Amino acid sequence: MGKLQTLTNGIIKENPVLVLVLGTCPTLAVSTQASNAFGMGVAATAVLLGSNIVISLLRNVISEKVRIPCYIVTIATFVTLVQMVLNAYAYDIYKALGIYLPLIVVNCIILGRAEAFANKHSVLDSTLDAIGMGIGFTLTLFVMASIREIFGNGTWYGIEIPVLKDNHISILTMAPGGFFVFGCLIAAVNKWARHKPVKRDFDGGCETCPMAASCGGDKAQCEKEGVQV
Repeated sequence: MGKLQTLTNGIIKENPVLVLVLGTCPTLAVSTQASNAFGMGVAATAVLLGSNIVISLLRNVISEKVRIPCYIVTIATFVTLVQMVLNAYAYDIYKALGIYLPLIVVNCIILGRAEAFANKHSVLDSTLDAIGMGIGFTLTLFVMASIREIFGNGTWYGIEIPVLKDNHISILTMAPGGFFVFGCLIAAVNKWARHKPVKRDFDGGCETCPMAASCGGDKAQCEKEGVQV
């Protein structure tokens, strides 16, 4: 996997929320306001970046038998540091995120990348993976929160939006609205990322195509199946 692909995988192709469906609880809980969502995204990215680097550095030292406890201790350390920084310099965000800030320790995205990527790859690759996954997580939270806040509350970053302020859809700020927006975003990303037709060039025409038996040599059927010839 190239460096650029490692960096960009987490944004769309392997988006941790919309494709891998990880970190659902904080996604639904803090995505009622764009400012809170952005704060959560940055905090989770910082923890993910720090833990990925440390775990990658120690991947040949940590015993397989105790790797999960070591990951948890490492992640908890960075979560504590992030909490202290937010408490000191961004108290409003710290207070708004509440219990979901310390719960980053058990966020499936953080632990999942430690187990699936950081303990198998170099520090540089692990850093790029953390940045990509963090950007993907932050963008998802921010887009979802913006939709819910704009149409559900008639505001964005606390700024009142004319017309929508008096004609907002309140259910979007509630749990059912969160699941609805979440489902719509998953459907949109999957449609865009996974259903692109695969172009295959066969010099000998349908006779050399391994799919010829299933479609009977019908090019229209091939295109319907997602294969361009």
